[in-house]
Amino acid sequence: MPTFSAKPAEVVHEWFVIDATDKVLGRVASEVALRLRGKHKAIYTPHVDTGDYIVIVNAARLKVTGTKSLDKVYYRHSGYPGGIKATNFRDMQAKHPGRALEKRSRACCPRAPWATR
Repeated sequence: MPTFSAKPAEVVHEWFVIDATDKVLGRVASEVALRLRGKHKAIYTPHVDTGDYIVIVNAARLKVTGTKSLDKVYYRHSGYPGGIKATNFRDMQAKHPGRALEKRSRACCPRAPWATR
C-alpha cells in the first residue's frame, strides 16, 4: 500500500472559532497549535499546510494558574547591546491581549509554518 501524501491543491482549510473566556493559556495554545498545523486531520502531511484558520475571541479573558500572572516573564530584544526588555503576563495582557497566546502557540509547535516568519 503506497504512502499517502496530501497535495496543497486538495487540502480544504476550514474556519474554527475558539472562545478563550476563563480558559487556561497553555491548554488553549496547545489546541490552537494542533489545529494550525493540521495534526487533527487524517490527511496530515508534515511538509504541506493542512491546518485550519483559527479565530480566537475574548483573548483578553485568558487566565493562568497560581502566581504565573506575575512570575511568567516574556523577553524581547532590540538587537542592540543592553536592549533586552522584560514584561510579565499581567502587563502583557493589559497592553496586548492576544500576544501571550500567540507566543505560547508558537512555542508549542516550533516546526509549524508560521514559526519561520
